[in-house]
Amino acid sequence: MNPDRIILGIDPGTSIMGYGIIELRGNKMKLLSLGVIQLNKCTDHALKLKRIFEKTLSLIDEYKPDDLAIEAPFFGKNVQSMLKLGRAQGVAIAAGLYRTIPIFEYSPKKVKQSITGNGNASKEQVAVMLQTLLNFEELPSYLDATDGLAVAVCHYFQNGKKTSGKKPYTGWKSFLVENPGKVI
Repeated sequence: MNPDRIILGIDPGTSIMGYGIIELRGNKMKLLSLGVIQLNKCTDHALKLKRIFEKTLSLIDEYKPDDLAIEAPFFGKNVQSMLKLGRAQGVAIAAGLYRTIPIFEYSPKKVKQSITGNGNASKEQVAVMLQTLLNFEELPSYLDATDGLAVAVCHYFQNGKKTSGKKPYTGWKSFLVENPGKVI
């Protein structure tokens, strides 16, 4: 039986890029994959961008997602860091566009709020909530992976269940109301 939808979530970065992939069947969400792309060994920024593009294409070709959700860069004080992060995000978006996948962008605050109900939640709080929602045993070594997964889950919560005919979730609270047995 084919899934209703597959969502690839990406947390762009210039040192580590996190990703998570979920499968949706009806109102069931299942973790397919999560991980990171290590970019620390690349000293040339252009080569990092090439690696992001290639790895994003590879994930798309392997999992065939219906949507690509990506975290928007947050506004920081360091302009150079913002520029590099924006390029990393742009290259991942370009890979999705190259494979004609719809792109959706979410602010870090929106992602955290969708997962935990608190837009100022820590990476650890987001990771533990995802662990509960998707029933996976061990947290990854790098929380960038769960950050990428959080973007995919946020996209699901924000867009609802297109195939189920039910109204979409508007956040964590509405998910709990619809799924009282999911969280203890």
